[in-house]
Amino acid sequence: MTKRIRLGKTDIYINPIGLGANAVGGHNIYSNLDDEVGKDLVRTAFHHEINFIDTAYSYGFGRSEELIGDVVSEKKNRADVIIATKGGPKLINQKIQFDNSPSFLKQEVEESLKRLKTDYIDIYYIHKPDKTTPKAEAIGALKELKDEGKIRVIGVSNFSIDQLREANQDGYVDVYQGGYHLLDRGLENDIIPYTIENNISFIQFYPLAAGLLTGKFSKDSTFTDLRARLPYFKEESYLQNLEKVEQLRTISESKNVEMAHLVLAWYLTRDGIDSVIPGAKRPEQIVSNLKALEITLTPKEIQDIDDIFKS
Repeated sequence: MTKRIRLGKTDIYINPIGLGANAVGGHNIYSNLDDEVGKDLVRTAFHHEINFIDTAYSYGFGRSEELIGDVVSEKKNRADVIIATKGGPKLINQKIQFDNSPSFLKQEVEESLKRLKTDYIDIYYIHKPDKTTPKAEAIGALKELKDEGKIRVIGVSNFSIDQLREANQDGYVDVYQGGYHLLDRGLENDIIPYTIENNISFIQFYPLAAGLLTGKFSKDSTFTDLRARLPYFKEESYLQNLEKVEQLRTISESKNVEMAHLVLAWYLTRDGIDSVIPGAKRPEQIVSNLKALEITLTPKEIQDIDDIFKS
């Protein structure tokens, strides 16, 4: 039986390795995606007992949800699957704007339910904060939907610590999703301590730093996709990060494990982190990610990895 862990204070149990599904229908994020391959990614995850799929409206502006809904509808038991999705962005004149107003969030949940072909969403996040809506009001709208049985768990993503505190003033926030990895540990200063103190599960995106923590790049690698805009891929910072990755390689080789698996295993030793959701473009990557669950790190190895990426 595949390991299942409880997600924070919720009644949801998940595989600690999930699937980040931005390459399932995310045609606005990646070029040359094939929808059938996307659906096969989800089927592969389910076949290997990954029951936790993370998507969003902004992944293909609903297309990812539609494809996942197609695959989920093939399953005999909807309860076998944990679906997380995110709302809040809307397209106006081909530009994304964010709206956390209660009326818009309620409308978006209804639209997501249709695309996902389900009558409830396990985890629903506000994807990003807008500039005007009081956050407690936005969360209050999700609480109403939770009481109606349309969502099971309330989440927020990309909120600052002040926005998170405001959103959680009534204790309704169950999950926080944010950008965190070994090369960017800023959330350890405020967000993660707050989530631990308030029993809010923390789930990270970009756990492998867009591939940099896999050890597959060199000083001669060039990038023309979204990585070209990321700070840890820029010039001197990139070279410094490569040096840290090479130190990590020493540990991965001593354990005879792939660096990506080592990194994912390290995250799962951290307080407050229940699950990691690496993305995948090919089915074999999903199977590979599960190998992280087979790795046991000693206290010294955990500390050594911590020390490499402290600064």
